[in-house]
Amino acid sequence: MREHPIGLRVAIGLVFLIAVGALYFFVRSLLSAVPPGPQQTVVTVNPKMGVHTRLTDEAESWKIARSLEMVREMGAPWIVEYFPWAYYEPQPGRFGWNHPDAVIAHASRQGLTVIARLGFVPEWARPADTLHLYLAEEQYADFGRFAAAFAARYRGQVSHIILWNEPNLSQEWGFRPVDPESYTKLLKIVYPMVKEANPDVQVLAGALAPTLAAPGSEWGMNDLIYLQRMYDAGAADYFDLLAIHAYGWSFDADDPPDPEVVNFRRAELLRAVMVRNGDGHKQAIITESGWNDHPRWSRSVTPGRRIENTIRAYEIAAQWPWLDAVAMWAFRYPWDAKSYQDHYTFVGTDFEPKPIYLEVQEYARGVRDPQ
Repeated sequence: MREHPIGLRVAIGLVFLIAVGALYFFVRSLLSAVPPGPQQTVVTVNPKMGVHTRLTDEAESWKIARSLEMVREMGAPWIVEYFPWAYYEPQPGRFGWNHPDAVIAHASRQGLTVIARLGFVPEWARPADTLHLYLAEEQYADFGRFAAAFAARYRGQVSHIILWNEPNLSQEWGFRPVDPESYTKLLKIVYPMVKEANPDVQVLAGALAPTLAAPGSEWGMNDLIYLQRMYDAGAADYFDLLAIHAYGWSFDADDPPDPEVVNFRRAELLRAVMVRNGDGHKQAIITESGWNDHPRWSRSVTPGRRIENTIRAYEIAAQWPWLDAVAMWAFRYPWDAKSYQDHYTFVGTDFEPKPIYLEVQEYARGVRDPQ
């Protein structure tokens, strides 16, 4: 029997290895791509309940699906999710939508209302030696084109979009002095582009960090002052709702609002700024809130107080007619932060529900015993 030449045998071996490799990656892709399940509905006694899901860096499809399923099972109809511009438009005009497609499809199938937070600048849209939160005014239109493309693609699936995050902090403004007038200019450029692409989407502005920064501080600006300066610069016509950040820190949810205190009801002071500027007809959404139960962090509370304050905050939100939802930070992280940040979550990275998840779930089902 005539033997094959060595070269032919090598070639056949290479073809075999390539075929096996291709089959492996094909099967792996089938196993990892979890299709959305049947349409679900969130059952809850409080339709204003929400969470910040933090699926931005979650690469495994089944984990995305399970996270959103657990949100629905907890009884929260709203989620806030971060969709970084740099991830989805790494080169001008070249979009990669696979990850947001998966997140939004699973969220929609679970019956969740998606609030999309947009930001994070790609390298091509910022000067060299700057970080991903640096957006020069010359690139506002580039950001607008991305936001418009996002709004158009997910019309009917994403009902709310937040333009930027905490622009009153220097680190969130590209480590520059904060500039409410420039942020208002961003709104004036981007808002019309988004509304033209999707007239139905609701555009949120603000998302200001609650701070007591002194005038002239190099790291930030008091959120109440920043919002007023936005109105002074003409922002009112360029957003549909105000995004509010209302952390409780070490204070209880019922503690009264005070301009010199950062607590949950500080949201009422931001609402008062809206009303004073003729924007009382607009709604607001608390897109970040919550308490932390780390045993040694200076701004934390005990696990029991965290549970009671979280549920009480949901109850207070239900009583505010001007508020559509409150989203607690944060439902789950893709990995353990090994720091106080882990003590904001409702679910561990292994999907083990924390006591706060179970207590909030009982509240949402209307079966929780009063404490």
